[in-house]
Amino acid sequence: MGTTARDNTRALLALGAAAALALTLSSCSSGSGSSGGSGGAKNITLITGVKSDPFYITMTCAAQAEAKAKGVGFTADGSAQWDVSVQRPLIDSVAAAKPAGLLVSPVDTTALTPSLKQIQNAGTKIGLVDTSVTDPSIGITRISSDNVKGGQVAADALAKQMGEKGSVIVISVKPGVSTTDDRIKGFTQEMAKYPGISVIPTLYDNDLPATAASQIQSTLAAHPDLGGVFAGNTNTAQGIATGLKQAGKQGSVKVVAFDAEPDEVTALKANTIQVLVAQDPAAIGTQAVDQLVAAFDGKPVTASIGTTMVAITQQNMNDPAVSKYFYKAAC
Repeated sequence: MGTTARDNTRALLALGAAAALALTLSSCSSGSGSSGGSGGAKNITLITGVKSDPFYITMTCAAQAEAKAKGVGFTADGSAQWDVSVQRPLIDSVAAAKPAGLLVSPVDTTALTPSLKQIQNAGTKIGLVDTSVTDPSIGITRISSDNVKGGQVAADALAKQMGEKGSVIVISVKPGVSTTDDRIKGFTQEMAKYPGISVIPTLYDNDLPATAASQIQSTLAAHPDLGGVFAGNTNTAQGIATGLKQAGKQGSVKVVAFDAEPDEVTALKANTIQVLVAQDPAAIGTQAVDQLVAAFDGKPVTASIGTTMVAITQQNMNDPAVSKYFYKAAC
């Protein structure tokens, strides 16, 4: 899941997200053809975590393209915000429609399990993409980044940026989200290898950039030796960058953020963020469709798939092997 921005970038971000959302929903609502191909007349529904997030837009675009290539129908939707009460009605609508397959990024590890179990028991094959639930009986496949490893990569990169000394803090979304929980776990485990760095207890901003901005400023006041911060997701990174700019600490307090959304890449170029840990949402979308189509055809399905991540810096961001991980704002 899924940017940092300066003050006047935030308005552009809002406009860009709205435009991306309109383009994405327009391209996905028509679906792909459902005749021929290995999937026959089957159809797949994708429900993402936050539909305007470039991470999920990139995933949706890839899944849509793969569904078309495989000859299966495809529709996509997603939550307007990262909230169980917002996503649950979307999942309930899938229960009524009864598609052959559902790909879903649940916004909570437990709260949506009863709804997903009902859909699965009715015959829909479920694949969990990006995020997951704790109940192992849900889903025939789970496809995600190795987020523990991603947290470790972030810790090593941030320790290097800090000269292996000072205080560091993680600011993330909320407890109970599988991906960000794993990122924090990997980060704190890896930071234990650096005795010159003290880890301040994690703060949660409920995915609100304004809250993250306030939290980083309060942390600066309480910990003058703050040398680094790990942003657990995109909106958090945006808020941290804003808070650091307001405090006059941009660049002196190092920032490592997850994802490689368009304005995060812009922030990397401007040295507002020093490292991006990019996932591969396109691969998640493509492989998820492939696994459901295999299940439709009675072929073997891979229960768990981990996708590649890469650390992006100013030094390597222009390398085509790295820049291919930049996320899209629209298909």
